Amino acid sequence: MNNKEKLFKYSIYYISKYLSSKKNLEYILKKKIRRITEDKKIRFELYKEIKKIIKKLEDLKLISDTNFTESKIQSLIYQGKSKNYIKQYLIKKGINYNLIEEQIYLVYEQNQNIEKKNAFKFAQKKNLLNIDDNYEKKLAKMARAGFSYEIAKEILK
Repeated sequence: MNNKEKLFKYSIYYISKYLSSKKNLEYILKKKIRRITEDKKIRFELYKEIKKIIKKLEDLKLISDTNFTESKIQSLIYQGKSKNYIKQYLIKKGINYNLIEEQIYLVYEQNQNIEKKNAFKFAQKKNLLNIDDNYEKKLAKMARAGFSYEIAKEILK
């Protein structure tokens, strides 16, 4: 089995185990190539092959940025993450900004209170509602988590 076939099989193995964006899969495959070989010519050939592999997986409907985005948004909302955190996470994973905005709009349009519910979940997880700490410290913690000042203030009152 040559390296191109190994790379394709590894990509199928990876996406069968983990939901991934195209950009993230490209990053994973580049790491795999660096582990496979030291020869720069072979590496260069395999790097060229990555785009073809991703295109093939996309044609087979095994990888889709839209499905990845929808799934991650739901997962992160369930974890109590803020809208800003979700956006930054998806940008880091290489998702197109317009796709992120569109998907977040669809989810947040269906339920207007998601952000407040998530802020409340976050405050409960971090014991911000029980502790008699400094109010400003609590606000700062909520702000670092990506919640707006108004929502943080409303939750902590």
